[in-house]
Amino acid sequence: MRIFVTGGCGFIGSNFVRFLLRERPDAEVTNFDALTYAGNLENLTTVEEHPKYRFVRGSICDRAALDAALKGGCDIVYNFAAESHVDRSLHEPQKFLDTNVTGTATLLEASLKAGAKRFVQVSTDEVYGSLGKDGVFTETTSIKPSSPYSAAKAAADLWVLSYHRSLGADVVITRSSNNYGPFQFPEKLIPLFISNALEDKPLPVYGDGMQVRDWLYVEDNCRAIEIVGKKGRSGEVYNIGGKSERENLVVTRALLREVGKPETLIKYVADRPGHDRRYALDISKIEKELGWSPNVGFEEGLKATVKWYLEHREWWTRVKSGAYREYYARQYGGRL
Repeated sequence: MRIFVTGGCGFIGSNFVRFLLRERPDAEVTNFDALTYAGNLENLTTVEEHPKYRFVRGSICDRAALDAALKGGCDIVYNFAAESHVDRSLHEPQKFLDTNVTGTATLLEASLKAGAKRFVQVSTDEVYGSLGKDGVFTETTSIKPSSPYSAAKAAADLWVLSYHRSLGADVVITRSSNNYGPFQFPEKLIPLFISNALEDKPLPVYGDGMQVRDWLYVEDNCRAIEIVGKKGRSGEVYNIGGKSERENLVVTRALLREVGKPETLIKYVADRPGHDRRYALDISKIEKELGWSPNVGFEEGLKATVKWYLEHREWWTRVKSGAYREYYARQYGGRL
């Protein structure tokens, strides 16, 4: 099984690559990544010498690079490559349009030309917009994105689905809730707050901190994405959630307890524009059709995540300082 993963040096992508190489002995994995700020080769040092793993540096916006990387053909493409930070999308929206929309369209064309049998678009629950206190998003909920990031992901989803409906392409889409776990770039809430707390720095909480998110341990998401890629019905969307709704402030206090730091580190800051109040997913479709459910509860997952960051201080210290890019230079003979 020849598997082509884009964005495999990022948080979820690198966890997925390691998952495939561990759980799928028949898999030959090509990791295609542009190595932007959140793509880190150090996330995959444990598999870089694996006989069934290959890394190719390139952007999904670059058709020639994609054609070269896909020259030998592939069976399935998993598209994790994306600009994904909401705050950054408010300041640099064009990057999100270029990568998340144009890049996805370019990758889809290149994949079909290379003979890929299936294309899996990895998306987000943020395309649905904001919920009130009640209700959940289903796969048929209208999409109402609030930020340039979620709007770009929604546009990419619609583009991918159009290829199924108009051209018969075999595509599936996953929309997951907030992921957390090892190797997450420390700009997202949980790794940022863990690392800040360990350095006795303030934890900036937006607004009143009562925004609700459904938290999903990354290993559970990787398992779900692989199952959707293998067994999901063509042309369908599958929600993937952790059944762990928590207010951001509750999460913040829980991780402070885990690292043994005081709540005085919490600093309330002005809320960001268009901040969605609540996300919640109905995951009955993937449970009933594909037999997947989350294995890791939030308390267990948070303990494991805190433990990982405690044991890998060198990793996140280099990432936060930017020193991790020196590793790229060594790998590429100083060309970066």
